[in-house]
Amino acid sequence: MRIPLVVVAALALGAAGCSVDTASPARAAERFHAAVSAHQEAAACAMLTRSTAESLPNSGQTCPDALRELDLGPGGAVTSASVWGDDAQVRLAGDTLFLHRFSDGWRIRAAGCVPVRDLPYKCEVDD
Repeated sequence: MRIPLVVVAALALGAAGCSVDTASPARAAERFHAAVSAHQEAAACAMLTRSTAESLPNSGQTCPDALRELDLGPGGAVTSASVWGDDAQVRLAGDTLFLHRFSDGWRIRAAGCVPVRDLPYKCEVDD
């Protein structure tokens, strides 16, 4: 999956003096990785966007089964979080996640993401 980074929008928000809440998406990313690390894949799947949860499993597989097969690692501490509009990027010591804000809070759009040279991120979990 290619996740475009809208750095210009993030910079524009910062330059405009807006107070951007980066703590909420950071907590959502930490909760997701805590659930994966605790082998609570059903709880982790509930934190995904609907399109991500639906696209993750292969035929005949559930979302928790698909997450169980991936090696997402522990995640680690938050090293940075950026928000632009209803989208966010959270970098953990061992992972990069992309999130989207819905009326009920932040949900994971992509996880297990690594940068690919001059291209967008390649993600293990994405929509």
